[in-house]
Amino acid sequence: MSRINPGSAKNAIAVAKVVAPAVIPVVTPYLIKATGVLRERWDRHRARRMGIDVGELAQYSGHGGVLHARISGVATALAELPERDGQDAVEAAELTEETETRLRQLAAAVRAAERMPAGRRRAAHKAVSTELDGIEARLLRRLGV
Repeated sequence: MSRINPGSAKNAIAVAKVVAPAVIPVVTPYLIKATGVLRERWDRHRARRMGIDVGELAQYSGHGGVLHARISGVATALAELPERDGQDAVEAAELTEETETRLRQLAAAVRAAERMPAGRRRAAHKAVSTELDGIEARLLRRLGV
């Protein structure tokens, strides 16, 4: 096993100077394509984890992106609630109005937490997540799930 010494390092650099100009143009397109494929897979993974489409990923960026996606999903489900529930639409409308107000407050809290120090931001996000858990549970009970 040979050791690296100044002479062998000098020889390796000389070989690299000769080989690199021929190899780089050949390898670069493959590297660019591989990078694009990896980025696409990563974006699909993130979108799937958030429960959204890949096209919506840019809307839910930042530290609170996951929470904003959850808030948006609950708001969408709430918008459909009165349409599904014909027997006691008044109660459903009250629930919708009350919950939409709370969702707006939670979204504002998540936006405010974006610029907080990491510890405070995590605490705020945890509080919002806990509140969202309760709202989602109430909504699912209302839908009979």
